[in-house]
Amino acid sequence: MALQNTPPRPDSGLSIVAHDMQEVDAVIAQRLHSDVPLVGSVSQHIISAGGKRLRPVLLLLCCGALGFTGKQRFNMAAVVEFIHTATLLHDDVVDESTLRRGFATANDTFGNPASVLVGDFLYSRAFQMMVEGQNMRIMEVLADATNTIAEGEVMQLMNMHNAELSEAGYLQVIRSKTAKLFEASARVGAILSGASPALEAACADYGQALGTAFQVIDDVLDYAGDAKRMGKNLGDDLREGKATLPLIAAMQRGTAPECAIIRSAIENGDAGLLDTVVAIVQRTGALTVAFEAAQHESLRAVASAELLPQSPYKASLVALAHQSISRDH
Repeated sequence: MALQNTPPRPDSGLSIVAHDMQEVDAVIAQRLHSDVPLVGSVSQHIISAGGKRLRPVLLLLCCGALGFTGKQRFNMAAVVEFIHTATLLHDDVVDESTLRRGFATANDTFGNPASVLVGDFLYSRAFQMMVEGQNMRIMEVLADATNTIAEGEVMQLMNMHNAELSEAGYLQVIRSKTAKLFEASARVGAILSGASPALEAACADYGQALGTAFQVIDDVLDYAGDAKRMGKNLGDDLREGKATLPLIAAMQRGTAPECAIIRSAIENGDAGLLDTVVAIVQRTGALTVAFEAAQHESLRAVASAELLPQSPYKASLVALAHQSISRDH
């Protein structure tokens, strides 16, 4: 199956793995094949919508930084992208989302049952490919990561409309739901490379920090971004009743009436209060607080990358960490 209309990935200093990503895309196209037409249609819909492909890129960069050039890196990069795509299909159903990356979501186009079931297909295809790789350590890392992601999704569901969620609770959710697959992708790159335990840990720490920074900035952009550039409906987090870091910080710093407004918006999922909430978030400096939290994670990622051998791949990892907090979509 050919990947059609895939938008070019933003140049984040990652041209060093551009050719490798073409190989990964070829594996993705080949392994998306199914004799069931709807599986192919839904998979094609979400894969072709593009995206940053950060998780497979991260795996490839860690392989490059540690000197691994075997073809198995392409298969494992496709595996982490399949796992990620499956989570997106399920997320959009749970969140009742209608827009992702500027396109209608799969659930909006094909319906919730098709999205859930094709998400299941992508999970199972990923595990088939893991078994083919015959590396028990990689299977363990990715199986544990998939389980943690599912736990993170349930934690997020339990915290919907919970205005009492603390910053620590918020970080626990995003490190499980988002950062865990970044961490696992980087760790798999190190495992493929036969890296020492210390270098494997450095890659994993880099991935966790990068994934955390990435998600915090995503949450900042939901209150400060541009809908067209974001490719999503601004205010979705508020509509879904998500207490993200900008809102948590605003409630910590706002007046009693301002806190009451944000609390009501979270508890009722009232996107009609978006303009008022944005004004409070901006007045209290909550966006700066959240940005500084993301910056801390970015610097933690850089510190981990600095433990790797000098190479252009290491330089790209460092650049990626810096750029993760300077994006506008």
